[in-house]
Amino acid sequence: MLSLPTGQTGLPKERVTKRDTKILHYLRPMYKKSLTKEQALQKLKHYCAYQERAHSEVKEKLYDLGVWKKDHDEIISTLIEENYLNEERFAIAFAGGKWRVKHWGRVKIKYELKQKQVSEYCIKKAMKQIDEEEYMTVLKKMADERYASLKSDQYMVRKKKTMDFLMARGFEMDLIRKAVEDKS
Repeated sequence: MLSLPTGQTGLPKERVTKRDTKILHYLRPMYKKSLTKEQALQKLKHYCAYQERAHSEVKEKLYDLGVWKKDHDEIISTLIEENYLNEERFAIAFAGGKWRVKHWGRVKIKYELKQKQVSEYCIKKAMKQIDEEEYMTVLKKMADERYASLKSDQYMVRKKKTMDFLMARGFEMDLIRKAVEDKS
């Protein structure tokens, strides 16, 4: 049985079981105080100003803040009008960052942007920002490093492991083949 701490009920505090805490965890959002539209807008302005966000991330944040669903569209449209939220800008920043910092390939970047529900137009625009020459240079460098690190394996095993590694990084299969065939 769930009980409130002493002082709130006037009764002694009873022992709360592990099952009860799980139930409380799921019920907490239902009893959480909901923010006003203005409070939510201020929090989201700060949230979007900190870094570029996708529309889906902002919607998720609205749910987390406990904002009424009927207010979501109005808050999001205000953020767009005031230029806190811009899907194209987000896609370009996301793709550029994942490329420069983590050296993800185009396939992986496109997949992640689709997961964030970014439009096809914005994805194409973001992909154009990746320099083709630099892309091929990094791909060949990664292929060389991976291939060299597998010295103890046989030729075909080295080749397959290198290709698998590059595929996991999100590079296109035809470009991977070209980069790995240069080792032959």
